[in-house]
Amino acid sequence: MKHRSHRSSAPSHRGPARGPSRGLLLLAGSFGAIALTAAGYAAVADGPWGGAASDAAAARLEGGGSAEVRATESASAGSGTGGASPLADPGDVKSASPSASRSSAEPSGSDESGRSDDADGSTDASGSSGTVDEKDIPRSGPGTFTTAAGTGTRSGKGAKVLRYAVSVEDGLTLSAAATAREVEKILADPRGWTADGTSAFQRVPAGAPRDFVVKVATPGTVDTICGQYGLDTGGEVNCNVGDQVMVNLKRWLLATEFYAQDIPQYRALIINHEVGHYLGHGHQTCPGAGMPAPAMMQQIKGLRGCVINAWPYDRNGKAITGPAVP
Repeated sequence: MKHRSHRSSAPSHRGPARGPSRGLLLLAGSFGAIALTAAGYAAVADGPWGGAASDAAAARLEGGGSAEVRATESASAGSGTGGASPLADPGDVKSASPSASRSSAEPSGSDESGRSDDADGSTDASGSSGTVDEKDIPRSGPGTFTTAAGTGTRSGKGAKVLRYAVSVEDGLTLSAAATAREVEKILADPRGWTADGTSAFQRVPAGAPRDFVVKVATPGTVDTICGQYGLDTGGEVNCNVGDQVMVNLKRWLLATEFYAQDIPQYRALIINHEVGHYLGHGHQTCPGAGMPAPAMMQQIKGLRGCVINAWPYDRNGKAITGPAVP
């Protein structure tokens, strides 16, 4: 590394230096050496071992102080089995190809490897005690996840119990434990898919055998995972691909214009819609003006005269359906 030469600020003298003048020269030379050392340090700090890179490393270290048990889980598409063709959210995507088969669409990749959240869920599932502003929602995250710990209570009377995990992308203010409780409540609701008499659900922890996983993630991570199956979620919507129910953080926190005053209701719609795809249900549309919109309707695109509804069944166990969408 080349450095510019530094001249002493002391006055020059002709001939040999004497007395105090020589002392001043020595002192100035010392200051020059110190200046060179400082300049070299600054160059290193701005180089490949410092600057933004060191700041990022510090940020990663700060993230390791969480009370959650941490391990590595990538944002890859996974390789689970079961479920329907990749279909995107109540809003769906512009270039989704519902006819694509799961087996042909699934790229290989790792999923989770045991990280779990043993927290008591002191942070609610919204991740905030007040109104969430869209500008405060991160666009992307690390692509790693924390899975809620423990085993949930079985819901439904179906002979085959579908086991699922609930994971939240790392770095978010959402608690995996609190989010899991909300998802469990939705899937256990008598107006949910258990009303079909054949479906049953039970939440499981990381590392346990499972049929599918619900992942709440930043828009960028949802785009990445859904995109591996050829779906364009555009940073806005959710999808079901392979054994993964991908929930866009923006939709989880903000809902849509139709559900802005009832965000928990919209969360129920997200889960029921995407799990409905996993169970093999396709899209439906509004059956008539003033009637409840089917849970399998892409309600984010408009209600077409229907009224909002997040559930596949009503309180009497009657299916809420509409004409199939080709």
